[in-house]
Amino acid sequence: MPTALLLYDILRDEERLLLKALERFFRVKPLHVPSATMKMGSAAEAEVALERCVGFHRAIASAAAAESWGVRTVNSPLAIAVAGDKVLTTLALLRSGVPIPRTVLAFSVEGLVKAAKEVGYPAVVKPVHGSWGRLLALVNDEETARAIAEHRELLGPAYRVHYVQELVRKPGRDIRSMCIGDAVPVAIYRVSSHWITNTARGARAEPAPVTPELEDVTLRACRAVGVEVGGVDIVEDPERGLLVLEVNAVPEFKNIVRVTGFDVAGAIASYAYGLAKR
Repeated sequence: MPTALLLYDILRDEERLLLKALERFFRVKPLHVPSATMKMGSAAEAEVALERCVGFHRAIASAAAAESWGVRTVNSPLAIAVAGDKVLTTLALLRSGVPIPRTVLAFSVEGLVKAAKEVGYPAVVKPVHGSWGRLLALVNDEETARAIAEHRELLGPAYRVHYVQELVRKPGRDIRSMCIGDAVPVAIYRVSSHWITNTARGARAEPAPVTPELEDVTLRACRAVGVEVGGVDIVEDPERGLLVLEVNAVPEFKNIVRVTGFDVAGAIASYAYGLAKR
């Protein structure tokens, strides 16, 4: 029986489900990364590692350490780095022809004001790094744009890169689809009357059909970023169709399981087992 590592920092519902699922196929070695040391270039002690650290830099570093041991790591450190950076994700999606909302970068107060005008009001200002709908700001006019820009400039260098995107007129929901290898087995709607449709901010999860268009856009987005197992956030534009917002390399999936009944952890473990046998 092959061995699998589960790299984690917080043992959430998702990690507990994965531990149980992996035990069907592997000898499982959970590795609590904050408590560990990981010597680069050590001999491999497993065939596969699943990266599940919530912390962005911790996830990149621990995945890199596992890869340095010769362990097949899902997702790779490079994929995690790209997926966790909205600028790099946007570049990867554009290079692969994946449809996205209008997006402009700015690097100063005046630049943000100009960028918001360019994408059109209302615009959304996002942190380059971040998740769960945190630190998003809705810009409805020039005065608000300037106030937000001045505030962000005081937060430090990382917030002086302003990622400005149009607010897509979505139908009160967005889509979270799951990519596992070459399959898109399940998706949900995240429904909310608020412009931030994120379950961490109170949106309601409902099952969504995996249409051919959704499957195609999801797979193209994950391949562009290099993610093998991921969650893709997508909005529906009434004229342009599906537009990709971001790709998540360490996706939460408990709400998907709750409302669809699909065994996401089992599908991930099965995919990992296929990698281990190669």
